[in-house]
Amino acid sequence: MAKRIISALDVGSAKVCAVIASVEEDGVPQVIGVASQPSAGIKKGVVVNIDDSINTIASTLEAAERMAGITVPSVYLSVSGKHITSTNNKGVVAVSTEEIIPDDVFRAIESARTVSIPAGREILHVIPREFIVDSQGCVKDPIGMTGTRLEVDAHIVSATSTVLHNLLKCVQQLGLKVDDVVFSGWSSSTAVLTDTEKELGVMLLDIGGGVTSISTFVEDAITYSGCVPFGGLNVTSDLAIGLRVSLDDAERIKTNIADIIRSQGGKRQVDIGGKKKGEKGKKRAKVVDVSSLGIEGTDEVDKELFDEIIEARLSEIFDLVTAQIAQSGTDTTMPAGVVVTGGSALLPNVTKIAKKIFKVPARVGYPKGLEGLVDEISSPAFSTIQGLILYGSKSNGEGRMNEGVTMTGGGGVGNILSKVGGWFKNLIP
Repeated sequence: MAKRIISALDVGSAKVCAVIASVEEDGVPQVIGVASQPSAGIKKGVVVNIDDSINTIASTLEAAERMAGITVPSVYLSVSGKHITSTNNKGVVAVSTEEIIPDDVFRAIESARTVSIPAGREILHVIPREFIVDSQGCVKDPIGMTGTRLEVDAHIVSATSTVLHNLLKCVQQLGLKVDDVVFSGWSSSTAVLTDTEKELGVMLLDIGGGVTSISTFVEDAITYSGCVPFGGLNVTSDLAIGLRVSLDDAERIKTNIADIIRSQGGKRQVDIGGKKKGEKGKKRAKVVDVSSLGIEGTDEVDKELFDEIIEARLSEIFDLVTAQIAQSGTDTTMPAGVVVTGGSALLPNVTKIAKKIFKVPARVGYPKGLEGLVDEISSPAFSTIQGLILYGSKSNGEGRMNEGVTMTGGGGVGNILSKVGGWFKNLIP
């Protein structure tokens, strides 16, 4: 059986990651090439320097191709940023025959896609949430059913045209075809969330370097997509100010402190200050020995101060998420709670802070679903890129970008895959 090659690019504010995988029909994608390096020319998910972005993307993809031993002609691409917005819309058509056929479904989705969006924006996804056949709702697979009227409730994600075209330009200048552009939150949900969580109701927060992507699901259907323009780089900046170190040193402390604490078997206590009236001894502070990081002038970090800085910034991000979702009319109190992924999901106490702010259960989401050389991309920081590969594996090799219409995955449409052609498979998760 012939294998299909799928390649994906996650162009983020903190890093650019490329993954190449091979997949057989109905098989699990096998990762054969992976590379990642610090991002350049990207700020808060938006291209701010074309040349720097092209150079970074080119070197990252070249490293992945060397590992895989092949050259890829096309990629799936992620996009994020505060310019991402979403809305829900319905489309209705009359059924052409006694039984609903794929063409009826296609026409219903095209009808939903006619929603009015502001000038200068482009639709990324039209995601079917449910179908309604003659007033019978909650239908996931309408093909073959008898009815005279077909209605679809769709979730529509759009992006600013200029931002999208600049990102596409960076990839196309390298001679690559873009199979599809996928919202990073939707991509991450493919690799991180379980079917049970989506059914019960869950919120996914992908905290990247400069942007936090938001996706909410209720009854196995996506209800909201969006971004807030804050992420892990803001945490790094706060730590640099609070700990009086450089940005690079603050990043090293942020990413290594959890491992250092585990290796040291806890936090060392030192005396700070002298005796005060009414006290029996000196006040003792918990510090972490970070001398192994080789930071000049900083051998120890006050753990309580570190935690306070982290909590202050994460709480602010979570408050912004709550306000943005509430503005859309979506509830943030989900029965399955909050799943936090992305590189900043590994920050100490992130689930504790999420539980405090959202008042629901919280867990760190690790990507799954790929096999092969996955050791380097098993961290939450690589949820988006793993999701892109999974997304590509279900698209049957037929991207939608060249057709000018991107109609992509929905909240679970079951066995419909076996009944329709390749053009419709992009509608399914």
